[in-house]
Amino acid sequence: MAFGWIDEQAAARRRAGLVRTLRPRPAHSPLLDLASNDYLGLARHPEVVEGAATAARTWGGGATGSRLVTGTTELHGELERELADFCGFEAALVFSSGYAANLAAVTALAPHGSLIVSDAGNHASLIDGCRLARGTTQVVGHADPDAVRKALGTHDGPAVAVSDTVFSVDGDAAPLAGLAGACREHGAGLVVDDAHGLGVLGDGGRGAPYAAGLAGADDVVATVTLSKSLGSQGGAVLGPARVVEHLVNAARTFIFDTGLAPASAGAALAALRLLGREPERAARAREVATGLHARLTAAGLEAVRPDAAVVSVRAPSPEEAVQWAADCRAAGLFVGCFRPPSVPDGISRLRLTARADLSEEQIERAVRVIGETRP
Repeated sequence: MAFGWIDEQAAARRRAGLVRTLRPRPAHSPLLDLASNDYLGLARHPEVVEGAATAARTWGGGATGSRLVTGTTELHGELERELADFCGFEAALVFSSGYAANLAAVTALAPHGSLIVSDAGNHASLIDGCRLARGTTQVVGHADPDAVRKALGTHDGPAVAVSDTVFSVDGDAAPLAGLAGACREHGAGLVVDDAHGLGVLGDGGRGAPYAAGLAGADDVVATVTLSKSLGSQGGAVLGPARVVEHLVNAARTFIFDTGLAPASAGAALAALRLLGREPERAARAREVATGLHARLTAAGLEAVRPDAAVVSVRAPSPEEAVQWAADCRAAGLFVGCFRPPSVPDGISRLRLTARADLSEEQIERAVRVIGETRP
């Protein structure tokens, strides 16, 4: 029977407690949200919403084509210039998603004969970029510049190291200065995914590369998403102008994909300008994360110390993680639940978002619910 193997895989997922389901949320939920990636609380900010609405009224509901045909508006160019300037890079290129941006950066910068050195904890989009690239990929230990250095030393040709700046599972930060040093010893490039750093780390939320003194370097490329701290949709690649020009000509997820919808570009630009005026939002997100971690550990829970705005709490098993998250929802708290294969170490977790707009009362409530519903 066609696709009969699907039933076998579905049964295996059920036995392992790994079945995933979609839960459409209402426009206005009574739940306290610690599951989204809206780190700065901007997705519903009036200025961001109006930025989306104005862009839609001006440019229409969609981009109407690929970026190289009709999908580039003046608004896209404005967003790219201001995003590059804010993050400290020479140029930027906007994509329809952060996933597409990562695929573009890795595949276009790792041609046949090159070596890609990839951190074992990287996001799925970077992993998929490595799989699609024509270069050879070597996976190395998590957050280990010496392992990167050793891998690069085995190759005599073009090479690039690829890493998240803040890893999405535990919220730990990559040793960017060490990675850059290892790459420079071997003339390799460094590509970093700053999806969870933009808006949270660096001066006023300018990102992890900026904080590490790597923004604007001619051997560093960063990818970002517009769907987390900026409360919109889409992604971008930041780097030297010649790298961006290369992506325009070589990145398949740029050339063959419809451009980012104007509403998303308008929302992201409004959020970026708002962050520029209110840089304290970044510090507040980090403060909330630190406070969550301190309260959770004081309550006897195994929480990982956050380097940005992601706080994870270990669960005994996939089944208990799912039940724990469900019990939190029943008590009015929405938390993320990460299980295999989404977690590289096989350890299931609750994943909490430390949003800048959370009050102290909401933080205390979240910790209380998590503690009361623990397995």
